[in-house]
Amino acid sequence: MKYQIIFGISLLTLATFAQADTLCQQKVRSIQQEIDIAQKHDNQRRVNGLERALTETRANCSDAGLKEAHQEKIKEHENKVTEREQELKQEKAEGDDREKIAKREKKLAEAQYELKEVQAAPY
Repeated sequence: MKYQIIFGISLLTLATFAQADTLCQQKVRSIQQEIDIAQKHDNQRRVNGLERALTETRANCSDAGLKEAHQEKIKEHENKVTEREQELKQEKAEGDDREKIAKREKKLAEAQYELKEVQAAPY
């Protein structure tokens, strides 16, 4: 009885590890889904580009590389948010042109939204 429980737990653990995808596997699956969608819409140009991306991903992908690239994207978007905050602050300090201030606020909100999207992405 004791061995059956241990055997069952080890099978569950093994199944869990087998289902855990690496970041590269997730990216390959995502590209393949995009290829399927492009094929359904008869977009051969997009299919060709995605197939090149898929081949390159399979050949050169590493989880560490994806994580590093993702962190770089996050930093770029953080810098963009900081830049937009500075622009807004400067516009508010310069004067009372409400249109320009509203425009800067909108750009800041867009940059913040983009940052959140990048942070939420797996790679």
